[in-house]
Amino acid sequence: MQLRDDKVSIIMVEDDAGHARLIEKNLRRSGIMNDLIHFDNGRSALDYFSDLQDNVDVHEKTLVLLDLNLPEVDGFEVLEKLKSDDRTKKIPIIILTTTSNPQEIDRCYKLGCNIYITKPVDYQNFSEALGKLGMMLAVVKIPNAVEGE
Repeated sequence: MQLRDDKVSIIMVEDDAGHARLIEKNLRRSGIMNDLIHFDNGRSALDYFSDLQDNVDVHEKTLVLLDLNLPEVDGFEVLEKLKSDDRTKKIPIIILTTTSNPQEIDRCYKLGCNIYITKPVDYQNFSEALGKLGMMLAVVKIPNAVEGE
């Protein structure tokens, strides 16, 4: 699997514990065995990346799965902060949220998200969508997150 070989860490920012378990379960079923670090609010995720700035060698590569509807700091702010910082702007960010409002989708792309996925409401469709995401992640190449690497 491409992600495993490149030692990509997956950062999942999801406040719904049920969704977080379902996401992880379906990624594992798809063969994605990378380290998965879960944060249940935007503030904790930003703190993690802030700490990472001083210790970039801890994670050579990172991919973020980001919900928009988060407590403390919402996903829009997390996306904006990560994409506006030279040290984190190359990190691929996949929005994975229930929000299907076209203005919010457009806003995310303008802020720099790489992929926007709307979570299906029913369990079966959500599981199938995550399985497809896992297959896509299995072949995706991740750029170095830090300039000059």
